[in-house]
Amino acid sequence: MKYTRFEKARIIGARALQISFGAPVLIDYPENTLDPIDIAMLEFEKDMIPITVSRD
Repeated sequence: MKYTRFEKARIIGARALQISFGAPVLIDYPENTLDPIDIAMLEFEKDMIPITVSRD
C-alpha cells in the first residue's frame, strides 16, 4: 500500500509517541539509536508498524 506523505508522517509520529511511552520495539535497532522517531522510521521502512490506515 502506498501512503501519502501526510499518512506517513502521522503513522511515524504516532508510533514514535508509543515508543517514547514504553511500548515494545518490534525490530532490532542499533544501540546508538535512542531517538523514538528514528526507531519508528526504521520500523516503517521494514513494514513492521502495527498501525492500519482506513480510507473512505
